[in-house]
Parts: sequence; structure tokens; C-alpha cells
Amino acid sequence: MRIPGPEPRPDGGAGAVAAAGGLHTYQLRLHAEYGPVVRFQLPGAETAVSVADPVLLEATAHIDKRPERLFAFLAPLCEAGNLQVLPAEEHTPWRRVLLSVLAGRPSHERHFERFTALAAGLADHWGEQARYGPVALQKDLTALSLRMICAYALEGEAADPEGVVTAFEEVLTEYLGRLYQVPVPGTEEERAERAARALAYLRATVDRVVAAHHSGGRADRSDLIGALVEAGERPARIRDTVMVTLLAAHHTTGVAVSWTLHLLGRHPEAAERVAAELDRVLGDRAVPEYADLRHLTYLDMVLKEAMRLYPPGPYGARETTEPLVLGDYELPAGTTVFYPFWAVHMNPDHWPEPEQFVPERFTPQQVAGRPRLAYIPFGIGPRSCEGAQLAMVEAELVLAVLLKRFRFRPAPGHRVTPVERFVLWARDDIHMLLTPRDTAPRA
Repeated sequence: MRIPGPEPRPDGGAGAVAAAGGLHTYQLRLHAEYGPVVRFQLPGAETAVSVADPVLLEATAHIDKRPERLFAFLAPLCEAGNLQVLPAEEHTPWRRVLLSVLAGRPSHERHFERFTALAAGLADHWGEQARYGPVALQKDLTALSLRMICAYALEGEAADPEGVVTAFEEVLTEYLGRLYQVPVPGTEEERAERAARALAYLRATVDRVVAAHHSGGRADRSDLIGALVEAGERPARIRDTVMVTLLAAHHTTGVAVSWTLHLLGRHPEAAERVAAELDRVLGDRAVPEYADLRHLTYLDMVLKEAMRLYPPGPYGARETTEPLVLGDYELPAGTTVFYPFWAVHMNPDHWPEPEQFVPERFTPQQVAGRPRLAYIPFGIGPRSCEGAQLAMVEAELVLAVLLKRFRFRPAPGHRVTPVERFVLWARDDIHMLLTPRDTAPRA
């Protein structure tokens, strides 16, 4: 049976994506019109098959190959081969090492105090800034998430952490600007030169940390670079791993927290419930301890619902290596399978009134009643995000620190418009008014 979809266009589908406002919204339209499985043109892949049904997605969950052309934009960050498209025999042991560190409780606990200090520093800064008007959440929170992952991946050994943050922003601005055709100041030559200098600085910084680990050995189970050295990875691969880890984590936590605060500002009753939970669990303490996070069950539900409505990662893609049966359809080997996270999360068959913000969707009872892949903010299968658990710890910590201290209200007259970049971004940031909770009137 032929997979339904729009007629091919001479521009390879780029015009249709642009007219829809990006791949996120294009996928929503396609699935609304053609059903849970859609054939469409995808720039960089010619033709792809998009799957928005979580039950059908199960048939693809084992695939361990990414389409190389779709991830070619990451190649400049990798000198030892593009890590995002490694063949399965190389990817599996490398992923195993990453999970042993990033997903482990010792790693989270070891870095928790440093993360807490960074989050508290931002809260102090916002406390001063809020006296003079609205705060722009997205800019500061993404900078915070980059500082966190730099502290984590570089073990706090970077001589100039602010320089690392600045250099990485320079690299991202140039390479992601090219990908999404975002206007960037300066001529093409000037931008390329700035990005090249920043990239060389980052590589030199990471190389120094890697060299120190070669001489000093692995600190403990939470030492990312030490684990890669111990596993026998060559220095270039270790450096590239750190670089890609910085990229993957740079926006994710900050964007997830930004959208969560945006939604809580529009739903004060949910915000009050979060505040009450924080008061109950933390008491008079301004910041949580690691063990407190498992007791912040409603905060966890709020964050997950925010990531359902605004998934930090835009989409995933795999390439079949053999024929695959997908419901009523058979996909030949070499087919690009597209995972439209937003369309999956807005599937009304599994999310009644999907546009509504309802944290209670994530009670244990509700979760048990849905297909496993109805919620996939970090992807699926052997190419899913290795840092998913770390990202959740970071996001819940930052939310706990900020919501224990402040109430957030939308800035009057400011319109929040989602747009696609490397993540689902707010075009003109998210401006909110902050009020200290100890003096604010109850909502």
C-alpha cells in the first residue's frame, strides 16, 4: 500500500516547510491531513516517512542508524568522525560508556552542589534585575545550562569558564545560523574567522583537560573524560565527545525551564501547587538537596507536561538498514524514518485536548494507560539522548530554586511565539515579571 502524502515539489520540500513556519508545524499539518504515517519531502533526505503514532513507532525503536546528510551540520565539531552518525558497532560501546556516567546517580550527586550554586547565582541576579522590570528568561537560562554542562564535562578545570561559554556561543551562532539561515552580524568571511578562532580555543581547552586525565587517571565513576580515557578512546574522539555533549546540553535544560515557567505564569493555580510542594519538602531551605528531588512529584509532572507541549529537541530521524513493516506499509531499506516529537505529543488519540496544559497527565496511573512511546522528548531507541536523566535533574533543580524564591507572571503586552532553531525557541524571548514569594500576595 502506498503511503499517503503531498505531491513532490521541485524544491525538494523546502518551500512547504518554510511556508508552514518550520518542520514542527509542517508535521502537525501533514499528520492532521494524511494520518499517522505520512510520506513527505525532507530537505537533506529527499523523501522521508514521518510516524506520529506511538504504537507504530515501536517497530522502528531498534534502528541504530542515522541519516548522514541530515546530521552533516555537526561535522565541523567532530574531527574524529561525526559522532551522531557513527556505525552501530562503534556507537554501541561508546554509548555504553556515556550512559555509565551521565545516567548514574553518583554523577548527579557529585555535581549537584556546583549546579545548585550556579542556579542560586542566577536567582540572585534576577532578584536584582526584577526590581527594574521584566526578566528575559530564555537568554539567561540557556547561558546557565551551558555553564552547568561546562562545569560537568570539563570537571571545573577550564581556566576560563566564561571564555568557554563565549567561544561556544560563537561557534553555535555561526554553524546553526548557517543551518537555519539566521541573520548574523558581519561578513561571511568575518563570521567564519570568528567561529574558527572560537572552535580552536574550545579544542585546545578540552585537550588540556584530556591530557591532565591521561596523567592523573580517572577521578571516580562520575568523571566523564576519565571514563572515556579508561575505555581506551583516542584523544580526538574524547574531545569530540565533550564538544557534542556541550552542544546537546547547551540549550536543552534552559529551554525546558523557560517554557515551564512560561506555562506556570499562565496557570497560577499550578504554580501555587508547585510552591506549596516546595514549601512542604524544603521547609525554610532556599535550595534543595539531591534527595529532595524524588519528593517533588508535582514539579516533575509540570516539567514533563511542559516538555510535551514544547519539546526541547525538535525531532529525530533514523535510516532503515533492511525492509521494515510499519502497520499497513512496507518501507524499503534506506528509508529515512522521521520522528516528529511535537506531532507525537499532540496526538489526540493518546492526549485528550492536547493543546491544554494538564500536569496530571503524568500521574503514574495516567502514564500506565498510554503507549510507551507516546512521550518521547529525548528520542527513542539506541540513539536516544544519553544525558536525559542528567537534564531532568538539572531542570528540576533550577525550577526548584527559582520557584521557591519567586512568583512568575507574564509581562503585559509581550507576545511569546515559538519558532524553530536547534530547539523550539521563543522568537523574542520570554519576558516575565518576578515577585519575591515572601512579600507577594497569594494568587
